Amino acid sequence: MLPHVHALRFLFLLSLSACASLPVQAAAPILIKVLPQYIDRQGRHALSPSLSDRDAYQAHLRRHPEERSGIRFAIQWKGPKAVPLKLRVEMRGALGQEPTSSVLEQPVQRRGLFSSWTSVQLAGEPYKQFGELAAWRATLWEGSQQVGEQKSFLW
Repeated sequence: MLPHVHALRFLFLLSLSACASLPVQAAAPILIKVLPQYIDRQGRHALSPSLSDRDAYQAHLRRHPEERSGIRFAIQWKGPKAVPLKLRVEMRGALGQEPTSSVLEQPVQRRGLFSSWTSVQLAGEPYKQFGELAAWRATLWEGSQQVGEQKSFLW
């Protein structure tokens, strides 16, 4: 073999051994994205898998509240695999002139290698009693400690 091939092989093996000796830490739990979405009477937030169609349908549902049956929050989050976490969504709204509030909670645990998506929803009679959404805050909890947060502009 040529001398430069031996040198490249040696550098490659040296870099592999250096990477293998680095400590591996679990990723800290975080909230990546929160998408509030209205759902229609059939429980749909979109009419097709297309993102542009979903956005157009959401605009339609915002303009026609009589066609809504609830609201869901699609939440992208990341956390260590072995740690049980809890998602909490706090909402503020109004029913006529009366302020309203609601809290949704759901335990979650990571299933795959990367981030996970979880949906929580307020639908049916509780949604009718809640009224129109004005502001929201989504938090991620590990036990009694808050480890992630995303909130709307008006929160």
